This record gives sequence, structure tokens and C-alpha cells, in this order.
Amino acid sequence: MRLLFFTVFIDLIGFGIIIPIIPFLAPEFGASNMDIALIIAVYSVCSGLLGGAWGSLSDRVGRKPVLIGCLLLTSLSYVMLAFAQTLLMVYIARIVAGCAAGIYGVAAATVADLTDDENRAKNMGVIGAAFGLGMVFGPFLGGVLAGDELNFVLPASVAAVLSLSAAIFCFVLMPESLPKELRKTKRSADNSDTKKLWPLLGEIQSRWLISLYVLHSIVISVTSYLFPLWTAWMLGWGPKEIGIVFGVQGLMMAALQGKLVGVLVAKFGELSLLSFGVTLLTLGFSVATQADAVPLVIISFFCIISGATICSPVLNSILSKRVPAQYRGKVMGTSSAMGSWGRVIGPLIAGVVLTQSGYVIAWGVGIIIGVIFILWPLKEMLKAKEQQVEA
Repeated sequence: MRLLFFTVFIDLIGFGIIIPIIPFLAPEFGASNMDIALIIAVYSVCSGLLGGAWGSLSDRVGRKPVLIGCLLLTSLSYVMLAFAQTLLMVYIARIVAGCAAGIYGVAAATVADLTDDENRAKNMGVIGAAFGLGMVFGPFLGGVLAGDELNFVLPASVAAVLSLSAAIFCFVLMPESLPKELRKTKRSADNSDTKKLWPLLGEIQSRWLISLYVLHSIVISVTSYLFPLWTAWMLGWGPKEIGIVFGVQGLMMAALQGKLVGVLVAKFGELSLLSFGVTLLTLGFSVATQADAVPLVIISFFCIISGATICSPVLNSILSKRVPAQYRGKVMGTSSAMGSWGRVIGPLIAGVVLTQSGYVIAWGVGIIIGVIFILWPLKEMLKAKEQQVEA
């Protein structure tokens, strides 16, 4: 778990470095606000198309080689971004990065391999903390490296070196978490009449659950798209200020996922905590529609991302408990891919609404998503109460 934490942490610093510079890099090549949304979306399209495939491949060949392959491709994408001379090259770089974005689903499957049901949410939170810490140092480092003169070569190059370092670290030190016998079982199933994904999700009663990954990613991607543009328009912020805000939020994410989520799940239960997270992020979107000064801007952002941060390890824990071990990589990879489709839908919706109606209505999209999101945990809690009464 420590080695996996460190691998994910290093890679996420590289990923985080890119966040505050993309909205400012693309306009250097004549991109519009809608182009920025499309650049974010094309990454997620590729991730959505291949996320399930990476997870399924890890069921057959092991988690370690897939993690290494994804990290190497990610490093290549940052090199391409560093030396991009046209908007087309920015698109191509993000396409390559999206194709390699299988690390989260495979990392979640690795955690599930290593932990029992009782500690699943806690350990999913540990990996979430790696994401959070990466998002502390990454955006802050990206903003500082870009500087006031907006130097994009240096931050993208540093991101490439970090992902390459994570691949080397994984290759040298990371043990394989999936036993050979389970890999053989998966390969044998693939050569016979293996379960198709949709019937499998029906058997484990997770079709609605896995769709929540789409909504979760819409929430995050709408915020990641709108917040830099919004604060630049309203407050005159640049990459440095945005990177600092993301960095502070990353510390909160690390604290929530690394320590508090496990404690809160033990005290209140997964469904109650998931409902609270959705409520918090919906409140954040509501505040954003009314924000007209720095304090409300900051409060809205922290509420949205903190709520989404609480939801992430809880969703992974609930889903992984329902999946048979030999299909864990496939299903967790699919959940990652579903999240990627949310990152396609979110920026496109936000871009269209922003263009047509302005920031207030664009932030209002998140309120609608939050209301839809909370229906599943409420339904599951009601079902659990009915079963208790019957018992």
C-alpha cells in the first residue's frame, strides 16, 4: 500500500502541474473557451474508451505491467505538450494522455486485491490521499513554474520527468498484487464463455451504482473547467493564484481521504457518508451561483471539491465489495472509464451553458447533478431500513 501510494502520488504531481496551465496554454495558439472545453473533453473521451480495457488487461497480465505502461505513455504525452507549437499538437498530446489514463482504475483494483472488506474504504482513502497530496503540490508547482510570464515548457517537462520517475519506481519496487492463479482464471474465462460486463453488473446490482461515477466526474470536471475561467474573469487571477487554491484544497483532500474517511465510515456508514458528500458539493454549487467576492468564491470551491473528495473512496469501496475477485480489474477499470465519460460531458455542458447564459447558470448545472446523484444512496438507505424491519 505504501509503494502504491508513492507511485500514484508522484504521477499525480505531474498530472496536477498541468491543471492550472491548460486554460492559459491553449489561448496562446488561438483557442477559445470552447476549445479549452474540447481539449479537456478529448482527454476524457480517450480515457473513457480505454479505461475498461486497461482494467481488463490487468486482470489477465497483472496490475504492475499495466501501471508501468500507463505511466510511460503519460510521460510521453507531457513531452509532446512541452514542445507543442500548434493547437493541433496540444490536442494530440492530450489524446495520448487520455489513452494512458488507466492508472486510477488499476490502482483501485490493486487496493481491492490487498485489503479485506472491513478496511476497504480506509485503504481506498489512502490512495485518494495520494491523489489529494499530488493535487497539493502539482497545481501549486505548475503555477509557480509557469510564472507570471506563462512559461509552459518547464512545467510540462517537469510533469514528464515525474511520470517517468513513477514508472521506474513501480518497475523496481512494486510487487504484483494479483496472484498468478487468479490471472490464469481470468485468461481461462476469456478463452471460454466469460461474463459480459452489463449482465455482470446486473448480477451484482451495480448498474445504477457505476453510473454515479459519471455524475461524480461531471461535478469535478465542471468545476475544473469553470473555476480558472471564472476567477480570471471576476478576480483577474492567473495560474499562480489558481495553483495556490488547488494546492490548499489538495491538503484538505489528503486529510479527508487519508485519515477522516475511514473514521467517518466506521462511525456513520458508507451510504450516510456518501449522502453527506453529495449534499456538501451541491451546497458548493449553490454558493457559486451567488458568489460575488473572494470569500464566497473560495467557500464554493472548497465545498464542491471536498464533497466530491468524500464521495470518491466511498464509491470505490462499495463497488469493489460487490465484484468477484477475478473481475475486479475489469469492473474497477470500467468505473474509471465511466468517470472519464463524465469528464467529457461536464466541460462540454459547462462550455455550452457558459457561452449561452453566463457563469451563474453554468454553476447551476452542478445543483441539478447533485440532486440526481443523491437519489441512489437515499434509495439504498431506504432499502436497508426495509430489510432491517423485515428481519
